[in-house]
Amino acid sequence: MFIAKVTGSVVATQKVGSMTGHKLLVVEPYRLEPDQRQSLVTTGRTFIAVDTIGAGENDFVLITQGSSARLTPETKTLPIDAVIIGIVDKVHIDDREVSVDRD
Repeated sequence: MFIAKVTGSVVATQKVGSMTGHKLLVVEPYRLEPDQRQSLVTTGRTFIAVDTIGAGENDFVLITQGSSARLTPETKTLPIDAVIIGIVDKVHIDDREVSVDRD
Protein backbone atom coordinates (compact mmCIF):
# COMPACT_ATOMS: atom_id res chain seq x y z
CA MET A 1 0.00 0.00 0.00
CA PHE A 2 1.11 3.55 -0.57
CA ILE A 3 -0.14 7.15 -0.63
CA ALA A 4 -0.94 8.95 -3.88
CA LYS A 5 -2.64 12.18 -4.91
CA VAL A 6 -5.51 12.14 -7.40
CA THR A 7 -4.52 14.49 -10.24
CA GLY A 8 -7.12 13.73 -12.89
CA SER A 9 -9.45 11.22 -14.48
CA VAL A 10 -9.62 9.02 -17.57
CA VAL A 11 -12.66 8.52 -19.80
CA ALA A 12 -12.63 5.35 -21.90
CA THR A 13 -15.82 4.74 -23.84
CA GLN A 14 -14.49 1.51 -25.36
CA LYS A 15 -13.33 -0.98 -22.74
CA VAL A 16 -13.80 -4.54 -21.59
CA GLY A 17 -17.38 -5.12 -20.40
CA SER A 18 -16.52 -5.79 -16.75
CA MET A 19 -15.00 -2.29 -16.47
CA THR A 20 -18.23 -0.51 -17.39
CA GLY A 21 -19.32 1.83 -14.62
CA HIS A 22 -15.95 1.96 -12.85
CA LYS A 23 -14.31 5.36 -12.40
CA LEU A 24 -10.69 5.59 -13.52
CA LEU A 25 -8.46 8.19 -11.85
CA VAL A 26 -4.95 9.43 -12.58
CA VAL A 27 -2.89 9.14 -9.40
CA GLU A 28 0.59 10.36 -8.52
CA PRO A 29 2.48 8.44 -5.81
CA TYR A 30 3.97 10.45 -2.93
CA ARG A 31 6.73 9.62 -0.46
CA LEU A 32 8.07 11.10 2.74
CA GLU A 33 10.52 13.93 2.08
CA PRO A 34 13.83 12.40 3.27
CA ASP A 35 15.69 15.39 4.75
CA GLN A 36 13.24 16.93 7.22
CA ARG A 37 10.64 14.12 7.16
CA GLN A 38 7.90 16.74 7.61
CA SER A 39 6.07 16.59 4.30
CA LEU A 40 5.07 14.27 1.50
CA VAL A 41 6.60 14.89 -1.93
CA THR A 42 5.80 13.51 -5.35
CA THR A 43 7.76 10.65 -6.84
CA GLY A 44 7.23 12.12 -10.31
CA ARG A 45 5.33 9.07 -11.59
CA THR A 46 1.67 8.76 -12.57
CA PHE A 47 -0.61 5.84 -13.29
CA ILE A 48 -4.30 4.89 -13.45
CA ALA A 49 -6.26 3.38 -10.56
CA VAL A 50 -9.86 2.20 -10.27
CA ASP A 51 -11.78 4.24 -7.69
CA THR A 52 -13.99 2.16 -5.36
CA ILE A 53 -14.71 4.80 -2.70
CA GLY A 54 -15.61 8.10 -4.37
CA ALA A 55 -12.25 9.89 -4.33
CA GLY A 56 -11.86 13.16 -6.18
CA GLU A 57 -9.21 15.41 -7.65
CA ASN A 58 -6.60 16.62 -5.11
CA ASP A 59 -7.53 13.92 -2.58
CA PHE A 60 -4.68 11.95 -1.06
CA VAL A 61 -5.59 8.28 -1.25
CA LEU A 62 -4.36 4.82 -0.30
CA ILE A 63 -3.50 2.63 -3.25
CA THR A 64 -2.89 -1.07 -3.51
CA GLN A 65 -1.40 -2.69 -6.61
CA GLY A 66 -0.87 -6.04 -8.24
CA SER A 67 -2.87 -9.10 -7.26
CA SER A 68 -3.90 -7.32 -4.04
CA ALA A 69 -5.88 -4.85 -6.17
CA ARG A 70 -8.26 -7.70 -7.05
CA LEU A 71 -8.94 -8.81 -3.49
CA THR A 72 -11.83 -6.43 -2.72
CA PRO A 73 -15.44 -7.45 -3.36
CA GLU A 74 -15.73 -4.62 -5.91
CA THR A 75 -12.65 -5.60 -7.90
CA LYS A 76 -12.37 -9.38 -7.71
CA THR A 77 -13.51 -9.86 -11.32
CA LEU A 78 -11.81 -6.81 -12.86
CA PRO A 79 -8.65 -6.84 -15.02
CA ILE A 80 -6.90 -4.16 -12.95
CA ASP A 81 -3.50 -3.54 -11.41
CA ALA A 82 -4.25 -0.59 -9.06
CA VAL A 83 -7.20 0.33 -6.85
CA ILE A 84 -8.00 3.20 -4.50
CA ILE A 85 -9.00 1.72 -1.14
CA GLY A 86 -9.02 4.75 1.18
CA ILE A 87 -8.93 8.53 1.43
CA VAL A 88 -6.13 9.88 3.64
CA ASP A 89 -7.15 12.31 6.41
CA LYS A 90 -3.83 12.64 8.24
CA VAL A 91 -0.34 11.17 8.21
CA HIS A 92 1.72 10.81 11.41
CA ILE A 93 5.46 10.07 11.34
CA ASP A 94 7.78 10.11 14.37
CA ASP A 95 4.98 11.34 16.70
CA ARG A 96 4.11 14.36 14.56
CA GLU A 97 1.64 15.11 11.81
CA VAL A 98 3.15 15.28 8.34
CA SER A 99 1.98 17.97 5.93
CA VAL A 100 -0.10 16.83 2.96
CA ASP A 101 -0.49 19.49 0.28
CA ARG A 102 -4.16 19.60 -0.74
CA ASP A 103 -3.89 22.28 -3.49
